[in-house]
Amino acid sequence: MLANYLIGLREGLEAALIVTILITYIVKIDRKDVLPRIWAGVGLAVLLALGIGALLTFGTYGLTFEAQETIGGLLSIIATGLVTWMVFWMLRTARDLKGHLHGNIDKHLIGSGLGLVFVAFLAVGREGIETALFIWAAVQATGETTLPLLGAALGIVTAVVLGWFVYKGMLRINLSKFFTWTGAILIVVAAGVLSYGVHDLQEAGVLPGLNNLAFDVSGIIPPGSWYGTLLKGTVNFSPATTWLELTVWTLYLVPTMTLFIVKSRAGRPAPRVAAQNAPKVPASV
Repeated sequence: MLANYLIGLREGLEAALIVTILITYIVKIDRKDVLPRIWAGVGLAVLLALGIGALLTFGTYGLTFEAQETIGGLLSIIATGLVTWMVFWMLRTARDLKGHLHGNIDKHLIGSGLGLVFVAFLAVGREGIETALFIWAAVQATGETTLPLLGAALGIVTAVVLGWFVYKGMLRINLSKFFTWTGAILIVVAAGVLSYGVHDLQEAGVLPGLNNLAFDVSGIIPPGSWYGTLLKGTVNFSPATTWLELTVWTLYLVPTMTLFIVKSRAGRPAPRVAAQNAPKVPASV
């Protein structure tokens, strides 16, 4: 539930901030007449996310076990790829998100402004699709439906409230720090989702090594225990892990986290040197 809350919070806050920036800028330039187009794009994006969620939930009914596991494994891998791309995209974009969105608005304000429907739809829809895929993967991994959906819903509600506070000027968020910390956590979560996707493909017979276990600590961490459920729900930890799952988890987590840390540090502003310590330069040479 905690991991799903974080996913809902991060994705929801990203979408809420985008909508806030769009609306604030449009109000500032006195083009309130195009606000309905922004909300139309947001509405279409929400419907798309709900439709994808329903398709993933009900679309596999009637299929064989092998087919369901194959689809589940492939979608888990796709979800991992999308979240990884999102984490690095936001790490690069967070510092100038406002300027990026303002440029898109200015470009689509010509004429009736119908292009703003696409701007809002694309900005919010991306978050919705990523959330639907990731939450579905979490439901498949844990076998639970209520807790993952509840966690994600609470995260989204929290994000909407924070977005409203930001819009009203009651709250300031350091976007760079927020997306850096949550990005690092999501990389760990994504590694677990990827590992479980590999497990699904092993159960479907697509990948080998289902019975070749790297470790089995089910006696110490029973899957049905509260702490086993907690580990499964947060980082997709499996007490019985195959060598292929462990290898894929390691090969994803170590280089991805290393690259993320390097890029996050490289993006930090250089420390300012005190003016009084700077060498004096004559007015004329």
